[in-house]
Amino acid sequence: MTPDDADGRFAELAAAVEDAIPLALRQEWSQRIAREPVLVARQGIFSEHGRPFAYQLSFRSPDQHTATATTWNAHQHERATAHVLGATFGRVDLEHVAHGRLLFVRCPRAYLVGELPVPSRPDRLVIEINDGVTIDPAVIAGVRRLREQGFRIAVPSFVSNPNQRRLLPHADFVKIDVRDLDVEGPPVVHLARSYGALLVAEFVESADTLRHARDLGFTLFQGNLLERAGILDRAGAPRVNH
Repeated sequence: MTPDDADGRFAELAAAVEDAIPLALRQEWSQRIAREPVLVARQGIFSEHGRPFAYQLSFRSPDQHTATATTWNAHQHERATAHVLGATFGRVDLEHVAHGRLLFVRCPRAYLVGELPVPSRPDRLVIEINDGVTIDPAVIAGVRRLREQGFRIAVPSFVSNPNQRRLLPHADFVKIDVRDLDVEGPPVVHLARSYGALLVAEFVESADTLRHARDLGFTLFQGNLLERAGILDRAGAPRVNH
């Protein structure tokens, strides 16, 4: 049996199983899915004048537990990103989420190199490169291609490691954890802006850190002092028909 024959047999078997499911059970399953929440966390990124500039979107499971994300494998990161992109760009009324502002979404390698599709909304989507991505020639080529399509690129948690420095010529935004600035300070900030990227101060938790970030020349700010992440349920927004 050839691979094509095997694929055909499996497709026939799947169709037969699908046909064998009673209509009442299919309807019950559809109703159950429709009632399940489709959650996305949203936190504002603010200008130096305190105005909302953009939003950071991140994954939330229905039970709102995401603590295990630090131990996820590549496939789990991809599924979480697909959930966030689908819940926002894959449903109608995007502006209920965006309010006319940019939306930062952290994307793993598969989205950068074209193995997984990115929504065609460069006017809204900022592609934030996942911390764990190894920056090799394929990723650099993918980032260049995305920028040619009009997408903006963000580098989070910048600490000036070699991986991150390779991205600086292609970054529109560079995020720095302000809790690290007591250790690194001005040299890291100077390097981060060396190619013209806008700087985002992350984890602004107190008035002191906000003042310190402003003194260092940051123009965008994100953290619980300014706004805690809220949870949006997109289950009520119909899916976009392609």
